[in-house]
Amino acid sequence: MGVGLATSEPAGQTYEQRDPDVRLMLDVRADNAAAFEELVLRYQNRLVTVLEHLVGRRELAEDLAQETFLRVYRARKNYVPGSKFSTWLYTIANNVASNALRSQRRRREVHWESKPTGDSQAVMSLDQLAQAASGQMPTRQIDKAEMRDVVRMAVETLGERQRLAVLLNKFEGMSYEEIAQTMRMTTKAVKSLLTRARVNLREVLEPYLERGDHPDPS
Repeated sequence: MGVGLATSEPAGQTYEQRDPDVRLMLDVRADNAAAFEELVLRYQNRLVTVLEHLVGRRELAEDLAQETFLRVYRARKNYVPGSKFSTWLYTIANNVASNALRSQRRRREVHWESKPTGDSQAVMSLDQLAQAASGQMPTRQIDKAEMRDVVRMAVETLGERQRLAVLLNKFEGMSYEEIAQTMRMTTKAVKSLLTRARVNLREVLEPYLERGDHPDPS
């Protein structure tokens, strides 16, 4: 399956008018190298953060982000704006990450490495995710670095599909419809997936917020 998204011309014009990143990608299609560099600058850190949560290793996430952008560039001539640029980008990234995870499982090398990302926005999102998932404020004073690592472990306890849906919703601010496009699911299925993910996160995080019990990502 190609990574270009077919659409009617009026729909494509709508996305071009509303999404400046779509306009940049159309410039990339016309072989504008500066436009591609701008898209990489806008999305690289965000993409690496999401991929790191999916695959568990910073170095691998950086490699997969490069692979994602390489696929974007290779697909430029067939690009048609059928969605927001970020939706199209994360659809490609999801495919790249899924392939990497399948390869890891075949080699039996899947493991968790907790490393700081250096992304303060991501850390804030994790704090907010913990509170949103648990429905409560922590009853103890908790170091932000500790909170970040614990929530990362909690997210790791989710299944692959729940994890991606949570990351796209909380970190990228995607709507249910955009997540559905990215994951090739119905909007109803995405709502159900996120509901189950929130329940699972609450079950994992409440003991930590109340008593300091760390989640077990195994």
